[in-house]
Amino acid sequence: MPTTEILPEAEDGVREEYFCSQATGVEFEEDVTASSEETDPWDPEKIRVHTKHYSLQQVVEMIDAGDIDIAPDLRRQAVWKPRQRSGLIESLLLSIPLPSFYFNDDRTGQLQVVDGVQRLTTIFKFVTERAFRLSQMAYLPELEGMGYGDMAMPFRRRLANSQFVVHVIDPVTPYWAKFDIFRRINTGGPPLSAQEIRHRMSNTRSRQFLNELVSNESFITATHGSLRGHPRMADREVALRFVAFRQFDTDGYAKHRGFDEFLGYVTNCLDDLEYENLDELRADFIRGMTNCYSAFGEHAFRKWPLNATRKNPINRAFFDSWGTVLADYDETEVQRAAPDLVDRARSLMTNDIEFINSISGSRGDFGKVRIRFAKVRAVTDEVLG
Repeated sequence: MPTTEILPEAEDGVREEYFCSQATGVEFEEDVTASSEETDPWDPEKIRVHTKHYSLQQVVEMIDAGDIDIAPDLRRQAVWKPRQRSGLIESLLLSIPLPSFYFNDDRTGQLQVVDGVQRLTTIFKFVTERAFRLSQMAYLPELEGMGYGDMAMPFRRRLANSQFVVHVIDPVTPYWAKFDIFRRINTGGPPLSAQEIRHRMSNTRSRQFLNELVSNESFITATHGSLRGHPRMADREVALRFVAFRQFDTDGYAKHRGFDEFLGYVTNCLDDLEYENLDELRADFIRGMTNCYSAFGEHAFRKWPLNATRKNPINRAFFDSWGTVLADYDETEVQRAAPDLVDRARSLMTNDIEFINSISGSRGDFGKVRIRFAKVRAVTDEVLG
């Protein structure tokens, strides 16, 4: 099953991403990494994967204690339908083995669930939170309508003793190798996006910070609300891209093998930063969002050439370049120069082939990243001084 559905290319060359037949509000961007990623893979000797066995009772207790992190704010993990939830519990009661789970063992010893979030969430809600009752039972009709507390003790013991096979990726395994493993093995429906994998491998601090950024009114206004509750976490991805280039610029990007490795590195940095640094980044982000909206209005972060006949979806390359660069300026400055800034920007989108190529297709190529940032900075330097 493809990760993302793509609308056929429009007359202006812009293709929007679709997920589960719904428009995502984001322009399609090819998943590209630097060539060194293909020619210089990680040393297999550095990859450590341990297979362990846990009982359901152990897993529930570990989730309750915070030793297992099920990343509860993954928004596309919609609650399963009653039949799916009950079917999972019935399978356990029938001693039907579940597919393996994959956990990431982070540097603190906490286990982060990368594959199996929905199954563990369902089990935890049934056993601990008593969140639903069983329905549409195919083989155990006597349990119809029962919650965990209603079941006879033999059934509860059988459930508690259910055995799970868990593959745990050791902390010594390089981040990129972990990322690649989890990208390959995801089994729970449509494959996870790169940002969803990063989210599951990150810690609370970076998750909370990115959530604060995308919940800020300046971001919601600048993106015209089109990324609110995004099913593929594109809102968190563009916010992370802003942070990445704000902190490390294009020279920092050049040290990595593409966006996946770069953004993974920056996520780890966010988890380690002092809160004072996060306050500064937050202020920069708000200023960048406010300035982009002041200049471009509802067309902020969207292709808007002189011949445009429609409002295009969000373009990630526009977001990381214009958002980062305009964060350098005072809002009143940007407002005063907005008409000239817009004219110059639209001319770039219409007449500058290098710039057009840098915001189209494989936008993670370092040459394209360097070109779009250089040209955006040249425009802002000329117009804003």
